Amino acid sequence: MGNGIAHVFAQAGWDTTLIDVSKDALEKALATIGGNLDRQVKKGTVTADQKTQTLSRITTDTMLSGVAGAELVVEAATEHPQTKFEIFKTIDQHASPSAILGSNTSSISITTIAAQTRRAAQVIGMHFMNPVPVMQLVEVIRGIETSDQTTARVIDVSKALGKIPVEVNDAPGFVSNRVLMPMINEAVFCVEQGVATPEAVDTVMKLGMNHPLGPLALADLIGLDVCLAIMQVLHRDLGEDKYRPSPLLVKMVAAGRLGRKSKRGFYDYRG
Repeated sequence: MGNGIAHVFAQAGWDTTLIDVSKDALEKALATIGGNLDRQVKKGTVTADQKTQTLSRITTDTMLSGVAGAELVVEAATEHPQTKFEIFKTIDQHASPSAILGSNTSSISITTIAAQTRRAAQVIGMHFMNPVPVMQLVEVIRGIETSDQTTARVIDVSKALGKIPVEVNDAPGFVSNRVLMPMINEAVFCVEQGVATPEAVDTVMKLGMNHPLGPLALADLIGLDVCLAIMQVLHRDLGEDKYRPSPLLVKMVAAGRLGRKSKRGFYDYRG
C-alpha cells in the first residue's frame, strides 16, 4: 500500500519521498507505480506526460531520516505494533516540529502510536483502502490527543488527493475493519466447517449481496497475515469471543499461505 499512497500523492502534485528498508524494495515499488500509471494511460485517465511528471515527483530513501522537511508523513509498514512504535519514535526525531505524522494502520490504536512521539496532537490515522489509486475512501482516525487543526488539515489533504475522507474515533479496527474482518473470518469458518468451498462462499456473497469481490478472494488480496493480525487486535482489545480468529486462518498463515503475496491463499495464484 505504500507505493499506492506515494502514487496518489505524486499524481496530485506533491513532491513525495518513498522510504523502504532496501533499494530492491524501492525499485520494486517504483516499477509497480509505473505499471499502474501505464494502466491509467491506457484507460485515458492520465496522459503520458502526466505519468512522466508523476514519476519525476517521487524520490526514494532507505533511511527514516528522509522524512526531514516533510509536511506530512504517512507510515505504511507491516501491521505489527512494535514495528510501528519504533518507526514513529524515529520519525518523530527527524521530522520537522510542524509535520503531521499519519499512520495507514488497519487496526492498531492511534492513541498508542501517538504516545511514542512528542507530538501526539499531530498524530492521526490515514487509513487508505487497497488498491489506493482506485479506492476513494480514506478513514481519518483521531487519537485521544489528535487536534482539530491536524484533523482538518488531513481531511483537506485527502480531498485534494481526490479521496473521500470519513472521520472516525480511535477504537480497535476503527469502522472498516471492525465490520469487514469478522465477515471475512466467518467466511473462513464456513470453509473450515465444511459448509461450502471458497468458490461457493465467494459466489454467494458476490451474486447474493452484490459484493464486487468475495470475502475470501478479498482476504487473499489484503493478505491473510494482515487479516489475522487485525482479528487478533479485535479479539484482544474488545475481549469478545465473536472476534476469535478461525483456526484455519491461523494455520494458513503459519503455513505461509498468505494470499496473492505468496501466490497461495484460499486460491492458487501460481502461474
